[in-house]
Amino acid sequence: MAASETVLGNKSIMATWERYRLLAMLMNLTVYPLLALWTVVGILLFPLSYLLWKLVTRWSADRIMRHFIWLYGRGWMLIVAPFVRFRRKGFDESDIRPPAILVVNHLSFFDTYCMAVLPFFDIAFAVRSWPFRIFCYAAFMRLAGYLDVERMNWEESLEASRRVLDNGGSLLFFPEGHRSRDGGLQHFYSGAFRLAHELGCPVVPLCLTGTDSLLPPGRRWLQPARVRLRALPPVEPAAFAGHGELRRHVKNLMKQEIEAMRRGEN
Repeated sequence: MAASETVLGNKSIMATWERYRLLAMLMNLTVYPLLALWTVVGILLFPLSYLLWKLVTRWSADRIMRHFIWLYGRGWMLIVAPFVRFRRKGFDESDIRPPAILVVNHLSFFDTYCMAVLPFFDIAFAVRSWPFRIFCYAAFMRLAGYLDVERMNWEESLEASRRVLDNGGSLLFFPEGHRSRDGGLQHFYSGAFRLAHELGCPVVPLCLTGTDSLLPPGRRWLQPARVRLRALPPVEPAAFAGHGELRRHVKNLMKQEIEAMRRGEN
């Protein structure tokens, strides 16, 4: 009896694995081509859409572009929806009101796409230089007022950040700078926290899990995943003596929350 149950259990595991493998194959055969098509359609429709948005909303060019990028991310979420479950938590109970400086851990190339799950769109990303070298994205990133933190000096970053925040937008940083290869938090750079301290802007920690299963560094094929984004309550920089103390506090909060999320506690 026990032997037969073991055989049946092994067969069930193998069948489940085979279904998962076929699902992953289908995901890669559909998501990449549809994402490429969505990108091309977005580029082609942009000129007319921009004029229409400008006439209707009277928004500035950078705000319109941030809205388009958010909608582009929403489209990507629809494309991957048969294979990826998204869950957002903490935005209702937390008093998060733009402008703010958002900081999120970094696990995958698609982390930026997942920011479309955020309930607001007027966000300028602060990123390294290499995304600005992607031909189909670079012009739109510059139009959106994204910050190239590798090429800008501190005064330029400060002035660009002030413009975004003064106009009611928010900034988003990946304070690790690089994608984590083991899922754990890496060293946090100080830029976001120094800006928060100098500009008196609250820091909103965002904790992300699941994208390291979707597409971790060093892998090209996608896998089905469950992606969760949890917002922690805003942290006021005035409560800390300096930006280093603020950085350490935020990192500790995020580390504890991400560990709890991975254990299934939150």
